[in-house]
Amino acid sequence: MDTVDVEGVFRAEYGRAVAALVRFLGDIDLAEEAVQDAFATAVRRWPETGMPPSPAGWIITTARNRAIDRLRRESTREARHAEAALLHAPDAPPEEGPVRDDRLRLIFTCCHPALAPQARVALTLRLLGGLSTAQIARAFLVPGATMAQRLVRAKAKIRDAGIPYRVPRDADLPGRLGGVLAVVYLIFNQGYEGSPDLCREAVRLGRLLAELMPDEPEVTGLLALMLLSESRRPARQDEDGVLVPLPQQDRSRWDHGLIAEGQALVRRCLRRGRPGPYQIQAAVQAVHSDAPTAEATDWGQIRRLYDQLMALAPSPVVALNRAVAVAETEGPRAALELVDALGLDRYHVLHAVRADLLRRLGRTPQAVRAYEAAIALAENPAERRYLERRLRELTR
Repeated sequence: MDTVDVEGVFRAEYGRAVAALVRFLGDIDLAEEAVQDAFATAVRRWPETGMPPSPAGWIITTARNRAIDRLRRESTREARHAEAALLHAPDAPPEEGPVRDDRLRLIFTCCHPALAPQARVALTLRLLGGLSTAQIARAFLVPGATMAQRLVRAKAKIRDAGIPYRVPRDADLPGRLGGVLAVVYLIFNQGYEGSPDLCREAVRLGRLLAELMPDEPEVTGLLALMLLSESRRPARQDEDGVLVPLPQQDRSRWDHGLIAEGQALVRRCLRRGRPGPYQIQAAVQAVHSDAPTAEATDWGQIRRLYDQLMALAPSPVVALNRAVAVAETEGPRAALELVDALGLDRYHVLHAVRADLLRRLGRTPQAVRAYEAAIALAENPAERRYLERRLRELTR
């Protein structure tokens, strides 16, 4: 077995291992260090011994033993209590409370209101998804150094304020929900760029949330949004690993089971009459999935949904998506005026959209420069290959 196999286990099991240790330790740094030590040990041993029958169990057990060893070297009363908790963990009764999944529990715990909203999301992405600081920074469209500082401050806040790691009470759950939903959706988006495992984890967490909070329409909306987006994964790349934009996708390859489930959830949201950002985004995806062909897409309805989303939760990215709908309803010139006013210079999608609008307007030299800017910023290989292909088509 080689290191790549260990990396696969890391992606799949890091969050579960950290969550399991945090539950008993109540110390995020110790839990992370122990899990990282366990994976470092796996990198050394597994190529010689082979993968154990239960890789996740091996990692958690090894991390637990590493934590115990460290605690035994310390003389504080808190360390002895933590060691006792770990030693008796296998026989411990289930923790009472509304959240019984370790990973979901850790998300709610990290979304404590004492932390800034972006810090809650970033910290949970680090813990649950095992994402690097650079990956999280890309998700937030900020420099890596900025995100590293946010993570350090979040951990210091937890330590200095004595924020407890415990299952929130029922009354606390609604107040934590916004941060939790943002975490799950960012995990999904990170996976959508190239890691199906992260998408599956986000959907799994979304289903758990929907079971936990069935009367929260935004939970239902987020699950619908993820299912409808995930339904198109089989058609998103061609055989050469190049991105296939939605209008050019082979719709027979879409997962129609996920589409049916997602559309049913959207209809449930509509019946509640309490629209929110995730529900509206899910409705946009439902309109796309309703269309048998790209030409049959109801862009007028999509434009109205983005108008509603801009009223509820305005942001430059929402405005960019709205501009795409404007291009289909009013033409590329009207859309280009909107795009040029957004100021998302670090966001490769803006340059890609702008390049397409300029191409449609026949402004080839400007379109070439926009494609070059998009390529320079694009991190995803499939997207970069697609942009490079479009650039070659313009410069032949």
